[in-house]
Formats: sequence, structure tokens, C-alpha cells
Amino acid sequence: MAVAMSGAVAIVAIVSIAVAGLGALYSARAQAQTAADAAALAAAVATYPPASTTSPVAAARIGADENGANVLSCACPQDGTLEARVVGVVVGIEIDVPIFGEWVVKGSSRAEFDPLRWLGR
Repeated sequence: MAVAMSGAVAIVAIVSIAVAGLGALYSARAQAQTAADAAALAAAVATYPPASTTSPVAAARIGADENGANVLSCACPQDGTLEARVVGVVVGIEIDVPIFGEWVVKGSSRAEFDPLRWLGR
């Protein structure tokens, strides 16, 4: 009986650790999405030179860093025209999950910036 009980306790412990790991992955996914949204919004404004003193990639990195992520890619070229533009950013968060190992959880976001609206026209 003691052997069966210790086996059951081990199974419950492993399942509990796995569930906690999945919860950590889910939480990291939400954090990555928030970081991607912040990075995309910052980069979108920075594509219009009069609106920002930094480059779009640097602005995206700041937005991602402040949310605990790293920019993996940024499709955000600088554009001095008054045309609306859309940027795309992909960020990643490294997380070590017990049992599952190390993962990079990614988040992606797009944002639009319209200089004419920004100028109030």
C-alpha cells in the first residue's frame, strides 16, 4: 500500500509541475503580446521623423524592453511622407519551464500611424 501511495503522490507532483509550467507559458504569452503591442505602437509613431527623436527600431526595442521582451523583427521603415503606414513587430520572451525546458514565447503586433491625423488634418 505504501508503494502505491508514493507512486500516486509522485504522479500528482509531476502533473502539478506540468500544470504550473503550462500556466507560466500562458502568462508569458500574454506578456509577449503586451510587449509586441507596445513595441508596434512606439515604432509606428517613430516612422514619421517629425514625431520622434529616435529610430523606429530603437522605439520598438524600448517598448519591448519595458515589458520584458526582446525585439526579434521589426518591419518599420522610416518614412517622411504624410501617407499612412503600418508597421509589424515580433518580440520574444525566454522562459524556463520545469519539465518542458527553455522556450521562447513570441508575440506579434501591427500598428498604423497616419501623420495627417496626428497633425490634426
